[in-house]
Amino acid sequence: MMLHPYPLNLSHSLHPFLTFPPQLQPQPLFSTIKSQPSNKACFQPYIRAFFKCHCSSSFANLDTEFAKLVSFFQELGIGFEETKVLFLNNPDLSLVSVDSLHARVLSLQSLGLDRVAMYQLVTKRPTVLTDKKIVPLLSFLRNELEGQLEQAQIERLLSLEPKFLVDFPQKVKLLVERGVPADKIVHVLNKVHLQKALCGKSMDEIDRFITFLEPFGSISLILRLPTILKFDLDKQLIPRIKVLVELSNGDKFGVAKVLLRYPAILNYTVKHVEGHLQFLRSFANLDDKQIFRIMSIFPAVVTISRERKLRPRIQFLMECGLDSDDIFKFLIKAPLFLGHSFHDNIVYKLVFLVKIGYKYKTKDLAMAIGISTRTSCENMQKVISLFLNYGFSCEDIIAMSKKQPQILQYNHTSLETKMNYLIEDMDRDIKELLVFPAFLGYKLDDRIKPRYEIRKSTKGGQMSLNKLLTVSSEMFTDKRKKASALASEL
Repeated sequence: MMLHPYPLNLSHSLHPFLTFPPQLQPQPLFSTIKSQPSNKACFQPYIRAFFKCHCSSSFANLDTEFAKLVSFFQELGIGFEETKVLFLNNPDLSLVSVDSLHARVLSLQSLGLDRVAMYQLVTKRPTVLTDKKIVPLLSFLRNELEGQLEQAQIERLLSLEPKFLVDFPQKVKLLVERGVPADKIVHVLNKVHLQKALCGKSMDEIDRFITFLEPFGSISLILRLPTILKFDLDKQLIPRIKVLVELSNGDKFGVAKVLLRYPAILNYTVKHVEGHLQFLRSFANLDDKQIFRIMSIFPAVVTISRERKLRPRIQFLMECGLDSDDIFKFLIKAPLFLGHSFHDNIVYKLVFLVKIGYKYKTKDLAMAIGISTRTSCENMQKVISLFLNYGFSCEDIIAMSKKQPQILQYNHTSLETKMNYLIEDMDRDIKELLVFPAFLGYKLDDRIKPRYEIRKSTKGGQMSLNKLLTVSSEMFTDKRKKASALASEL
């Protein structure tokens, strides 16, 4: 007969194998058992007799305490056959009183383990109910970590062999002593593979691990990428960071910036990273200094497929007439060109740009597509439509974008607000943007409006947009003071 994995009551799990006489009927433990003095019964004499006669209709010779023990496991959702296996394979269970087992279960439940988790934990690691060595660990999890460790992590932790658990509290405290904020330690523990990160390492290994990371922002790096703790220091972490240090010509501070910007780079093997570096050296003809500069801005370059993305993108730039120095400058300004989807992003922008007059495979087109990587296809289309609606031709848009390439990436709503202010409030001709398209790059409320209002009161509305906006704040203030002094004299 198939037994339910989580039987609801004793009769369901043991019937028809087991029936108790009235005086031995099992009772629900968690609702009825109270802390009562009880002799620590040794159930071993009963075990084999009990399971040998499980087909019998009566167990009048069995102790009431043993009946409670069977009921205890029933409350955990452990059926008769599983209970049999547990006792035969773990004799220590028969040496512990029901009250002690009940107390241990309550201790585990106080950590947030539900019935399913308890079932899985006890059937996988029955010693969790009897091993006294884990008592300090349970107390640490409940009191020091305030029971905030996730249920799945607690279950994985307690499923480990006892030898891996003895120093766990001390290892966690070592992380805190070395700089992990106390209010962040649970976050770190919930994100890592506990056996690989802590339980499987000695205190000295963990201390040495953190010491090695100190020049690279150790604690900040661990908080950004807690899973870094699982790496083998000598076989994984040191070789991977060594590649970056050599690429930077020993600039550990620069490497630290790269790691903190994109810590996931450490998930990639030395072979993988070196493959990307060699590709950039040979195909794009970039030197190590240039490659590290690109990586400082866009560390994810090593995550991009060499054949599917890097090669065709760099090939396109070459076909547009860019040499290695041009490619370097392009990637510094537009690194996202390497990462964006061609079919869902870049191809649409290419079509827009070619339609308004950019010639295909030219440096101008390459520069424009580089700028466009900082905006969406939808916004770029609305920007072009906005200029056309205000009377600009496609040739005008190209001319302005060459003077101020960023106009293609500005938010279309913000552009329209500034253009309306230029026409309506400043009473200027919209075509002045052909001379000074940089006007659209200044903030309306922080720079354009305040300066215009001040100059309007002293020199009237007609003034050079370039002179109004490009001078520094200090120079503008000095000119304002001189103008005010002159006006007071008159």
